[in-house]
Amino acid sequence: MLAASIFVIFPFCMLFAAVSDMISMTIANRVSVILIAAFAIIAPLTGMDWATYGWHFAAGGTVLAVTFTVFAIGGMGGGDAKLLTATALWMGFNITLLQYLVLGAMLGGALTLLILLFRNSPMAAFSSSNVFLRHFADEKAGIPYGVALGVAGLMTYPETELVRWALAQIAG
Repeated sequence: MLAASIFVIFPFCMLFAAVSDMISMTIANRVSVILIAAFAIIAPLTGMDWATYGWHFAAGGTVLAVTFTVFAIGGMGGGDAKLLTATALWMGFNITLLQYLVLGAMLGGALTLLILLFRNSPMAAFSSSNVFLRHFADEKAGIPYGVALGVAGLMTYPETELVRWALAQIAG
């Protein structure tokens, strides 16, 4: 049951955040709250030592400090900042967090370029009523970075300590 929750909660939240940001340009607070609460409960039950547990929270706190500052100067949305913070908690203070942040930035940059190209294409006029593409077509809308963050999270999550623990449990 614990291993199953590791395989379901984080991926579902990342997928939900990506789709939600694509459709509504918002990432619900409940996504970040679920991620934080689930990690806080699950991690100790896996046998994670308290020092490692603390480092995971330090990773989340560090990312929160940076993203809050970027949000305060208008460089990113609040939902993106909260999602990055909650995701950092699951990644921990290690190379996986760095991979997530770099991949998220690269995917976010690519997404931005693709959306800008799309907005200047004839296809934008035809997709303005499509629920999934309307914000991509709207020149007044921002960039739904939750899409890039969700994909980056899904791509790097298999490298985390919790997934490795869950796979070991299944393997016997």
